[in-house]
Amino acid sequence: MTAIQDRLTSFAHGGGCACKIPPGELEDAVRGLVGQPGPDVLVGLDDGDDASAVRVRDDLAVLSTADFFTPVVDDAYDWGRIAAANALSDIYAMGGTPVTAINLVGWPREKLPMELLTEVLRGGLDIAAQANCPVAGGHSIDDPEPKYGMAVTGVARPDELMRNDSAEAGLPLTLTKPIGVGILNNRHKVTGDRFDEAIATMTALNDEASRAAVAAAVRAATDVTGFGLLGHLFKMARASGVGAVIDAAAVPRLGGVDESIAAGYVSGGTRRNLDWVRPHLTADDSVTEDDLLLLADAQTSGGLLVVGELPGYPVIGEIVAGSGVHVR
Repeated sequence: MTAIQDRLTSFAHGGGCACKIPPGELEDAVRGLVGQPGPDVLVGLDDGDDASAVRVRDDLAVLSTADFFTPVVDDAYDWGRIAAANALSDIYAMGGTPVTAINLVGWPREKLPMELLTEVLRGGLDIAAQANCPVAGGHSIDDPEPKYGMAVTGVARPDELMRNDSAEAGLPLTLTKPIGVGILNNRHKVTGDRFDEAIATMTALNDEASRAAVAAAVRAATDVTGFGLLGHLFKMARASGVGAVIDAAAVPRLGGVDESIAAGYVSGGTRRNLDWVRPHLTADDSVTEDDLLLLADAQTSGGLLVVGELPGYPVIGEIVAGSGVHVR
């Protein structure tokens, strides 16, 4: 690796999905805005779902999403793989199948060599190939901060859509990937320490979990990304008019996360996530502030949070009547 590659993350003010606009600020910015509603717009702007869904036939809906972010790791190829998996995840979270994608690139061409961009794009292409999703072009700009991601188009059956406003009380909550990548990525940005388990988690597609959820007739799901587990669960519960309970001990976490939290490697994005959810959050006395920070950790290319039980994946809580989120 070159010295530039070693510190690719130094060009980013925040890594991965931790660079998202905070949820509260974003909601303030879009409040009152409306799209173009119609009988064929199945999922639009209303509840901030993972992708839009428009019915084009009785048995076919087209899904559309876009996701891009600043470097989350120092290796350019790995960053490309992570960003592509993250963008594709929005389609899987809706119960869909990706059919095509285009690249979205911001590149500081006078500061970083184009050969490095080639590695980023190669990583994205390799993940898209795993998803059988052809990449058919893209758009790039000269940008002082490097950014990469994809706009993805997918398809789904309208009667099989998984939405974030369809959670029902009495059903279990399943999480398909461990959390903590935001904390480990922040430690990587500061120290250069590499966490192979975190990279493997972020580059893993959510395709198998999505197909299992559709086969189980799941109707409510979302993916866990920049707003953290607590943030995305709260959004889903609020949109569905229900409450949720999380069993903190049941939530899978990556190795090295606990000591990284104790050492202070918590991003500003994670702290803002917790601040946003806290007015709607209650917790048992046994739940520590570090537990809550982990649950609010800004994930990149996280797993699916499914309202229902999927064989082989841990149940981490349940949907209940009421409102807000309780951690026990």
